[in-house]
Amino acid sequence: MPGTDLIPWLDPLTALARSAGDEILRHFRPGGIAADSKADGSPVTQADRAAEAVIERGLAAFAPAIPMVGEEAAGVGRIPDIGGGRFWLVDPLDGTKDFIEGLGEFTVNIALIEDGRPVLGVVHVPARGTVYRGVVGRGAGKLSGDGVATPIATRRAPASGLTVVASRSHADRAALDAFLDGTPVAETRSIGSSLKLCLVAAGEADLYPRHGRTMEWDVAAGHAVVVAAGGHLTTLDGRPVTYGKPGFENPPFLAWGADPVRPGRRAA
Repeated sequence: MPGTDLIPWLDPLTALARSAGDEILRHFRPGGIAADSKADGSPVTQADRAAEAVIERGLAAFAPAIPMVGEEAAGVGRIPDIGGGRFWLVDPLDGTKDFIEGLGEFTVNIALIEDGRPVLGVVHVPARGTVYRGVVGRGAGKLSGDGVATPIATRRAPASGLTVVASRSHADRAALDAFLDGTPVAETRSIGSSLKLCLVAAGEADLYPRHGRTMEWDVAAGHAVVVAAGGHLTTLDGRPVTYGKPGFENPPFLAWGADPVRPGRRAA
């Protein structure tokens, strides 16, 4: 039902993301945990599977007519028909490597896709008790542990230099340095999971270039939050990043805030 007012959906989806986060925290150990390997060599834990089961049940009860593509189900070939143009895209535990190592930057990601574009996103950071969420065209917000929502927005790039966020687990430092050559950078922060996108959305970072491999469920919810907060996410040459592609693999992309920041150009 394109055109539906999605703002009332945010609270129940936030509650669902928090429930999945509670399930993840039952398995979390600061000293690290054991993991299995998927067919593609990426790690998976019981927490990934348990959190996805929580979300799948919750979405089926909340909106039974909308199919869900989840990372773990897709990994074993269980992919629903998404030809209707509207579907959920879920990463139940983004940043599994950080989770395994006992780091707290992993996230729960729930996105709603319409006609290949993310229109709603909820990103929960269980170890911090924080939720970032937004509806494209209606704004974005952040909820802290007390559950009070405050609006967030991307910022204008500081003249003193950009704050760049980069992946801890997958970053290609040589590619990143080459990409940023000539760009005034004040700070580069290595951060796990879709939290990088949330920091851009909240005006705490200016630029997130991603050259390494990502899947659609890694990015969709954060993409929606960035756009809802006034930012942008495109391919490196400025084309839209779309969802529901065969194989669900993303091209390299660039997320940025309120200004059209481009590497090699001094921010205004």
